[in-house]
This record gives sequence, C-alpha cells and structure tokens, in this order.
Amino acid sequence: IGDRFMIKAELPGMNVPELNWESIKQLMAPAITIAILGAIESLLSATVADGVIGDHHDSNQELVGQGIANILSPIFGGIPATGAIARTMTNINNGGRTPVAGIVHAVVLLLIFLLLMPLAQYIPMACLAGVLVIVSYNMSGWRTFRELLRNPKSDVAVLLITFFLTVIFDLTVAIEFGLVLACLLFIKRVMETTEVNLFKDEIIPTDADGTVISEEHLHIPDHTEVYEINGPYFFGIANRFEEVVLQTKEQPKVRIIRMRKVPFIDSTGIHNLTNLCEMSHREGVHIILSGVNPKVHEVLKKSGFYELLGKKNICDNIHTALEVARHYLNR
Repeated sequence: IGDRFMIKAELPGMNVPELNWESIKQLMAPAITIAILGAIESLLSATVADGVIGDHHDSNQELVGQGIANILSPIFGGIPATGAIARTMTNINNGGRTPVAGIVHAVVLLLIFLLLMPLAQYIPMACLAGVLVIVSYNMSGWRTFRELLRNPKSDVAVLLITFFLTVIFDLTVAIEFGLVLACLLFIKRVMETTEVNLFKDEIIPTDADGTVISEEHLHIPDHTEVYEINGPYFFGIANRFEEVVLQTKEQPKVRIIRMRKVPFIDSTGIHNLTNLCEMSHREGVHIILSGVNPKVHEVLKKSGFYELLGKKNICDNIHTALEVARHYLNR
C-alpha cells in the first residue's frame, strides 16, 4: 500500500472548506442523496439490530448523531459515514448490546491508527484487493435481489431501473430517479384505493371498515344525491370526484358529500371542493358536508371554506345531513 499511498500515523489537520453559491448549487443534489442513503442505511442497521437483541432504538437520536458526525468529519478530511450492518452484527455476535460497544470500537481503531499505522504500508495490494472482493460480494446481496424480483411488477421495474442507472451512471442519478419513480408509484396506488360512490335512493349503514352495522337502510330524499369519498382527498383523486359529479344526468337540488373516510385533504382538494360549491351555487344546488373528521375540519376552517358553505351545512353524521337536506327541500 505504501507504494501508492502515503501512510502517516497522525491525525489530519482541521481545514474548513471555502463555500460559495456556485459550490453549494453543485453539491446540493449529491448532498441530499447521500443524506437520504445514510439515513436509510443507518435506520435499517438499527432495525436489524433491534430484531436480533429484542430492543428498540431511538431514530431521532440516531439521525441527529449521524448528522453531527457528518458535518464535523469533512473538516478533518473525513467522508460521510453511516451505521453499518456488517460491523453492527459483528459487535452483536461478540456480545455487544449497548452503545458502549461502538465507543470501544472507535477507540480501538483510533489506537491502531496512531500506533500501528506505519505497518499498514507493508500490506500487499493483492491482499487488500482480495478482501475488497469478498466485502463486495457480501454487500451485493444477490440472494435478496433474486427474492425481490418476485415482488409486484411495478416494484421490480423501480428496482431494475435504479440498479441499471447505478451501473451505467452513478448512485446519485440512480437514487434521484428511484425516489421519483417510487413516489409516483405510491401516488398511483393511493389513487387506486380511493373510491367515490354515488347514492341516489338509499344508503346501507356501515362502519369504517365497510361492515354492515344495521339492517335499516337510510332513505335519501327526492332530488338529493349522496357522494361518499373513501380515501384521501388529494390532487390525484380531486379530478375523479369532479368527473363523477358531472356525469350525473339529472340535476339534483341537494348534494351531500360524505367525508367520514377521508383522512386528509390537500390544497388541490380544497380548491376542487371550492370550485364544486361555487358551481353548484350558480346552478341552484345546495351542498352539505357530512362526517368531516377533526383534522380535515381544521384544514377546511383555516382555508376559509366554511365561509363559503356556511357552518350549518357542515354535519357530524349522515343522519343530520339528511335532516338538513329535507329541511331545505321542504322550504
């Protein structure tokens, strides 16, 4: 090793790099990618260790400690570091169960660096290459890769695209594309699970899981439509709900929007719902919301939506909403 690298048994000096706006712009994308990878690897390592020793780690403490270390280490010529499964499992297999094992590991490495480092220059490069080949093979995880190919086709597509981008380009490009593809896949799946149902004659009472809780059917008054949204009301589902509303041939006098199964609503959903209310008012259609949960209620209140609709048209349950509809129709 000493023929190619300079080996010194001394700590590197402190050197604060000069930062400017151009450097920050160039380093921002790689820095975010490395931070995400480091967080994933460290938390994965901690989770594996938890499963082995039956403990539970503090994720916030893990990431804060890693962040402090990765901010300070470059000042002394270091590179980003993360929790490693290999060394974690080595510690556990040798009896380590607490953070003291990691501290002892660091101290021993420091002593080797200060006292035995001159001897490292005599290690043959071929020997080091052999070690790196074995480490690379163990890190490749080809058995896990083979098992992952049995997952749904969409997940396999993200895996293969990320893998080949890593080989062809570099890890930064691969992770950026992989994260975007994974987010798009998640949005698609959430959209597929969100349903919009239209009721015109009667409603069968069910609980949050869709189980029938009563044989008594709720009768819907004439000239009234009930729309039930089952899932998050975000930009992916807002247009679908508007399409369902516009597909109705006969114009009702009252539209009840049942939102008991809507866990959250985003700005696009609020905008879509506001447009629907304004359009309905112009057409002479009365809008009533039913079963709005506290979180969604607070979001709608802060957005000023209730000033448009009126507090009396925000009902706690479908029974109250149907009574409000009947009262409006009988005026």
